[in-house]
Amino acid sequence: MRDLVRELALALRERVLPQLGSHAARAHAGDAVGGDVTFAIDEDAEALLQSFLAEHAPDVAFYSEDAGLVVPGGTTPRHVLVVDPVDGTRPALAGLESCCVSVALAPYGDGVAMADVQVACVVEIPSGRVFLAERGAGLLEGGPARLSANERLDRMFWTFGFRGRPARPLVEVLGDLIDASSVGGASFDLGSACFDTMCVVDGRLDAYLEPGPLLVERVPGMREEFERVGGGARPQQLALRPCCGGADRVRGGRGRDRRGR
Repeated sequence: MRDLVRELALALRERVLPQLGSHAARAHAGDAVGGDVTFAIDEDAEALLQSFLAEHAPDVAFYSEDAGLVVPGGTTPRHVLVVDPVDGTRPALAGLESCCVSVALAPYGDGVAMADVQVACVVEIPSGRVFLAERGAGLLEGGPARLSANERLDRMFWTFGFRGRPARPLVEVLGDLIDASSVGGASFDLGSACFDTMCVVDGRLDAYLEPGPLLVERVPGMREEFERVGGGARPQQLALRPCCGGADRVRGGRGRDRRGR
């Protein structure tokens, strides 16, 4: 299964690489199940995802932001792949480097969460750099990990998630850190959580902060504020939720098999 995860990630990277910086790829193709806009580049990558798995792993379920949970017809799968074919769609469409493919493998069943992920692969799309990890074996490719030794907030080079978040509450929470590090360090909105975390893994950045889930969980009325902005309050973007365990819990509706039923 490790090879399947890696090969799928690389196939998706090859598919979208020629579209980086493309204005044609910015065309809106509808709304994803996850609530975000589906761009033409996303639609093309999703088509490759479905055809690849139909050919190479027809008995494996997958969950993606665009399609939601897709389960093979006529069987109960043993595994589910959680896939973001283009994490950082907008940087990709602008031709920037902060865009990745991410693929994670977990057992399929009720109550499965992030702690149950067995294999995960992130590929940086422009460079083709592969980060591959397996539970119990650590980082198998892309390493070794080189975490920053910096311990000073005023020297911190860091990034945060901003897409689909209401600007004022987010900056209210992050403002002191932004100010503290604005001269002796730096803060960035790079548009890709996967790219952010890989930069932390190899020491390019000191930290990645994502305050959205705690804002929604702890501040009354904040979930509605996130939803008002559009796309930012969806399950896979706001909080750690089960990656499978019944379509009603994952998608807010019935799951589909690969024939769309």
